This record gives sequence, structure tokens and C-alpha cells, in this order.
Amino acid sequence: MRKIDRDANRFKQIVRGKIKSDLRKYITHGELIGKSGGEFVSIPLPQIEIPEFRYGTKNRGGVGQGPGDVGTPIGRTSDGESGQGAGEAPGHHILEVELTMDDLAQILGEELALPRIEPKGRANIIEEKDKYTGIRQAGPESLRHFKRTYKKALKRQIASNQYDPRDPLVIPIREDKLYRSWNPISLPQFNAVVLYLMDVSGSMTDDQKEIVRTEAFWIDTWLKSQYDGVTTRYIIHDAVAREVDEHTFYHTRESGGTRISSAYALANKIIDEFHSPMDWNIYVLHFSDGDNWGEDNRNCISLLRDQLLPKCNLFCYGQVESPYGSGEFYRELEEAFDEIPNLALSEIRNKEGIYDSIKEFLGRGR
Repeated sequence: MRKIDRDANRFKQIVRGKIKSDLRKYITHGELIGKSGGEFVSIPLPQIEIPEFRYGTKNRGGVGQGPGDVGTPIGRTSDGESGQGAGEAPGHHILEVELTMDDLAQILGEELALPRIEPKGRANIIEEKDKYTGIRQAGPESLRHFKRTYKKALKRQIASNQYDPRDPLVIPIREDKLYRSWNPISLPQFNAVVLYLMDVSGSMTDDQKEIVRTEAFWIDTWLKSQYDGVTTRYIIHDAVAREVDEHTFYHTRESGGTRISSAYALANKIIDEFHSPMDWNIYVLHFSDGDNWGEDNRNCISLLRDQLLPKCNLFCYGQVESPYGSGEFYRELEEAFDEIPNLALSEIRNKEGIYDSIKEFLGRGR
């Protein structure tokens, strides 16, 4: 390995270590959501020293020698005097680095000690793909390996004394040409669907929705690293439920009562019509402040026990603390369900609770 490659790998390890040490901060404040674009995410790292040149004193020779002391300003103000506006304290260097979403998911899994997900059902459709694994001497020109062909031609010309360094012309002949070869490999393809359910009644404020948005970003990042295809659907509810797009999901605020069972019934209907548990790995995540119409709690528990839980890899209920919500629904679920492997409950009191909530939800490896 070349020294520059070792240095680059070392720098990548430093960056990964810094991201892992500050991961709770990124998760808590949602700094990465606005910086996510396609397959990459841009991350600001303030505590890494950026390499720079530092010049020492020289007694003679060199560029820039002449009268003047070290530190004398080059520029002058209009009256000929040196400017006095600059400070003397060192600045804080902020370095923007780009990571793929897969790298970010790997860091998330390492820091939170998340187990790999074990998909269920018959979603593992075997698909054949061609993977380029070797080199051969025959093939179409579109698959010619230019670097290896050039090296082989150069070696031949040097060995036969045909190479002239003053005129470094390398022309491959037929025997020099090498081509990439492929082998068909079978890859299991898993499908997953994530249904996000959120209470949008008047007691859910914008702060609570930002908590949901931040946590959903990290859950999506992890699930997409575990599955080849992930479908995301959104349901909002107050006294009634309806399916919406992502923007509406995070920006709708309504008033009126709350019937959580309406969202559970709609989620169950969507699963039955479009996402059979035989072919899909199903994740349902519900966020609310726990303020539900009292008579409706029994309906919710019945729907969970008889309909949703038997179909889901994982059902997560995150209760976002609100100054207006009662929080009773969390306690109802605790009493009704004891040690159910595919049911995860989490109380998210504020943004600082997002980190632990993600671990509670994803730490089951389902």
C-alpha cells in the first residue's frame, strides 16, 4: 500500500472516530437531515486539525526575503499605517466531510451496538446479478481493462527494447489486450415496508414533530442499510386517520379529539391490501403524546394483539412528551403487553431522548 493510501485510510479512521464520539449530538439536534442528499451526507466536524504549512525563519535565500520583521502586515490602510482591526486568537477550523448513507448506518450500528436484522417471511426473492470478478484475454471492447492492457503492452515493449523514454508511445497489440470477466451470482432480495403513524391533534406541537422527524431519519438510515428495498408510507390521525405524503406528515397540525385505533385500523388495511407478511418485512412506528379517548384504548389493544403484531417484524410506539398530553396510552400498553418480542415501547421526553429511543426500537434485531 502506498503511503498516501495509508494516510488517507488513517484520516478516514479519524473522521469515523470523531463522528462516533459526537453521534449523540448529531442524533439529538438533527444536523444531518438538512445535509442529506442522495447517497451522501455532509457532516461538519469542528475538532479536527486541518493540515497547513508553517514557515520558519530563514537567514538567506527563498521567496519573499527583504526588509521587515516577521509578522509585518503586507497591506496598508489609506493613511499608510498598518490596520489594527484583526484579532490575535486562533480560529476554529470546521471541516465538511462526506459519508455515504451506508457508512453512516454502519457507524450508527457500531455506536448503538445494534444487531443485524433477521428478515422474516418469503420476501427473499433470489435474483441473479453479474459480478465482475476476473480478467480474461477475450471479450468485447466495451469491457477492455485499459489499465492492465497498458501495463502489459508497456512490459512487452520494455522487454523487447522497443520503448523509448524520449518518445513514450505505448501501442497495445492483440496479445496485450485484457478484458474484465463476470460470473453470475445469486443474491437474496428482501422487501421491507415502514409505516409511520403520527398523532396530529392539537396537543402535538412543532417541537414534538421535529423529534419524530429526527428519529425517523435515523431509523430509515438503519433499515435501508439492512434491506435492498424499503417502501415508506405515512399515516396521520386525530379522531380519524388518513394516508398522506411525507411533507404533509411532518407539517400538518389539527385540532379535535384523538382516536388512535383509527390509525391502527388503516395501517392494518394497507398491510392486508398491499404488503402481505408472506412477501414483506413490515415495520410500524407510531408516535403520539399518549392522549387518547379513554374508551378507544381497548380497541387499540385488540387491534394490536389480533391484527398488527402477528403481521409485523416490529411494532414501535414512541410517546413524545407534550405539555398537553396525558400520557396514559403508554401505561395502557405496558399493562396489556408483557415481554412481547416484536413490540417496543419508548418514552421520548425531549430531543435528548432520541438517542436512547432509537436503541430501544432497533436493538431487537427484528
